[in-house]
Amino acid sequence: MKEIIFLNGKFLPLREAKISILTPGFLYGWGLFETMRAYHEKIVYFNAHLERINRSCKLIGINMPYSRNKLKGIIQETVKTNAFTDARVRLTLWKFAAGADTLVSVKKYCPYSYAKYKNGFRACVSSFRQNEGSHLAQLKTTSYLLYRLAYQQAKEQGFDESVILNPRGYICEGSSTNIFLVKNQELWTPALECGCLNGITRKAVLDLAKKYHIKAYEGNLSLPDLYAADEAFLTNSLLGIMPLAAVEKQRAGKGTGRYRITRFFMQEYHSLLTRGT
Repeated sequence: MKEIIFLNGKFLPLREAKISILTPGFLYGWGLFETMRAYHEKIVYFNAHLERINRSCKLIGINMPYSRNKLKGIIQETVKTNAFTDARVRLTLWKFAAGADTLVSVKKYCPYSYAKYKNGFRACVSSFRQNEGSHLAQLKTTSYLLYRLAYQQAKEQGFDESVILNPRGYICEGSSTNIFLVKNQELWTPALECGCLNGITRKAVLDLAKKYHIKAYEGNLSLPDLYAADEAFLTNSLLGIMPLAAVEKQRAGKGTGRYRITRFFMQEYHSLLTRGT
């Protein structure tokens, strides 16, 4: 089956895609992207993804080439054309003159195994640091080198993910995830001021916590806080919610009633995934 993409006003096979290599988007990483999951052609938190990229465009001087409704229709049509039951959807915008190159790509998504969700991820602590003072830390830009290097570091050491700290030594985020701790049946997650991305699934978890009257806090968290937690988990739009079993050689969470709160959020998030939002 041919992979059909949308590029600058046209639906076409991936192999036919061409863009200029002399645009600011290509030369300087002046662009934005959103990664979404489409389950039976329904995209979870679709509007939230579009709102975020629209806000981000205004902050870095990219003129959105389509209205939100038009762009939504383009993404839905690309998802429908590729016809995957479970799909990874990426919207990318690159700076181009007064406008932007626009790409929508859809690939089959193969979730991690049940065993992986049962046992959880293992993470290392990255040597790279996120600059919490930069407003770019709040944007999902195509200048993604920090995160790719942190992820490469994890894979080279045999880990699934990498925990990134900020210069003050507080937990910021994972290379592709937000981080949550559970302590005394309460949720804790790094504050946005720590430099983490305001993730869509992060917000979904906070919304669920509010709905079910589970206390949730955002603040400065250290590695000792992570080690002393009852549970820990990671979030992003593809993973959903993944237990965090260990950081380096230290277990994350005490193991008593292991992942009870985490699994509650996993089940609730799965409900969001299957019905779409």
